[in-house]
Amino acid sequence: MRPLSVAALQAAPEPGDPTATLERFAARVRQIRRTWPGVQLVVAPEQYLSAPPPLLEESEEAVLGSAVDVPGPLTRRLGSLARETGLWLVPGTVYERADGGGVHNTALAFSPGGELVAAYRKIFPWQPVELSRPGRTFSCFDIPGLARIGLAICYDGAFPEVGRQLAWMGAEVVIQPTLTSTVDREAEIVLSRANAIANQFYVVNLNGSAPAGVGRSVIVDPEGTVRVETGSSDVVITDVLDLDAVTRVRRHGAYGLNRLWEQLSRRGPDIPLPAYGGRFVPPPGDGGAWTPGPVEGVDRDGDGLARR
Repeated sequence: MRPLSVAALQAAPEPGDPTATLERFAARVRQIRRTWPGVQLVVAPEQYLSAPPPLLEESEEAVLGSAVDVPGPLTRRLGSLARETGLWLVPGTVYERADGGGVHNTALAFSPGGELVAAYRKIFPWQPVELSRPGRTFSCFDIPGLARIGLAICYDGAFPEVGRQLAWMGAEVVIQPTLTSTVDREAEIVLSRANAIANQFYVVNLNGSAPAGVGRSVIVDPEGTVRVETGSSDVVITDVLDLDAVTRVRRHGAYGLNRLWEQLSRRGPDIPLPAYGGRFVPPPGDGGAWTPGPVEGVDRDGDGLARR
């Protein structure tokens, strides 16, 4: 068994006060370390550390005013917190200053050594409401000897291309910080299950608590079963993900029936896919017993495409 112990903070920021929110986050991470010494990874919701005001009160000026440099002082402080506690951290997302003006909505990931191991810019901002500029590159990071983690943010989950690309890159778990305060949370939960089923990975979809969000965070397993679903209040969600379940499901099929990756690897290259400008390229491995892992030849020039 390859266990990954996760603690996810369904929480609300201090609106308009990123400093106070960061201090509270740091205190809670330290408390998690003391309370659950087996926890390996701590996650926070989308935009949590940017501490935005309520949805209809956010202005362009407020967004630009809360933006930070990545890397910069905030990432150094978060790296120090990861190093102090010995935890992997995905502390939600921040507004990152973009080259040429504007901002990106960027998810961060830190190793227990304090290294910034991933900074993923949301590819599908919620338009026209969200003011951030879209990113272009998908992102995964490795917990050595244990798991490959993919990053997605909120509305990305509505686009199946995101989950498929992360799975192709070897993701066994997708961490999806979210901030939803609208009536469509049920649809997002359906999409989390659908993405988990179609790509045979875990989905940790963490929403903000009331009043920032409507909560209902979920952890979904590689067969689409909801392992955890919360209410709307502030809560620490804990779970232990068995990463061998991903290998089992991809090798033997969901419920012992549906070997999606084997069939896609076998049949996909023969099927024209004009929407994607070509054909499916199988991931490395032997098809029927494909084991997730780092992908040789992933294109990292910023165009967001992976090629062999």
